[in-house]
This record gives sequence, C-alpha cells and structure tokens, in this order.
Amino acid sequence: MTDAPPPAQPAYNQQPAAYGMNGATGPAGSPSTGEDPGRVLGIVALVLAFLFSLAGLITGIIARNKSKAAGYSNGFAKWAIILSIVFMVLGVIAAIVLVVGGAALVGGAIEQACQGLEPGTYPTTTGESITCP
Repeated sequence: MTDAPPPAQPAYNQQPAAYGMNGATGPAGSPSTGEDPGRVLGIVALVLAFLFSLAGLITGIIARNKSKAAGYSNGFAKWAIILSIVFMVLGVIAAIVLVVGGAALVGGAIEQACQGLEPGTYPTTTGESITCP
C-alpha cells in the first residue's frame, strides 16, 4: 500500500487558502472594484434628461437596470428617469399651446384682413388668396 504525499506547506508569511476559495473576492458576476457599473451611465442620463429627454429616459433605464443587476441603487438614473418624463410631458404641453396659439393668431389675422369685405376669395400681396366668410 502506498501512502499519499503530505499536503504542501504554505510559503513563509502566507495564509493557506480557505476551503472552496480560489482567490475570488466576491460572488460570481460582482464587480471586483466594488463600484456601481451603472453609476457613470446614470450621470450621463441625468445630463441628457435636461438636453434630450427621450435619450435621457432610455439611458436612465439602461443605467438603472445595470445597477439593479449588480445589486446597487442608482439615484442618478432614478432622477434621470423622473426628470426625463417630466420634461417630455412639459414639452408636449408646450407644443399643444404653441399649435393652439398659432392657430388663434392665424385665425385672428384672417378675420382682421376680411374686416369690411364681403364674403368671397381675395388675392393677397404675396400671391396667396384669403377666403372671407
């Protein structure tokens, strides 16, 4: 019967490896630096929220999902998503106000141009025609 050789001794001032450890510093898939992988993208999303709301919203969602998958909470991404939605809603409201206001101005200008004229179509100085009611 042969005896197995004795286990190798660790080098001087070196601790032996614990059972099941292979030098890894954390669970599989975790970042080795301990930083949030979506943090920088969250900051970019926050800046984009002020400049281009749709791009800020998409980037914020991606950053939040990256952080969430790594087990982090990303405040920058959260605020980018919130602000992007708020700015997009305000943009839609402003567009509606501009369209309605522009239509009212055009209607008022036509009404003023037709003042004192009988119903019919009249040419303008720019070559267009105005139809008066």
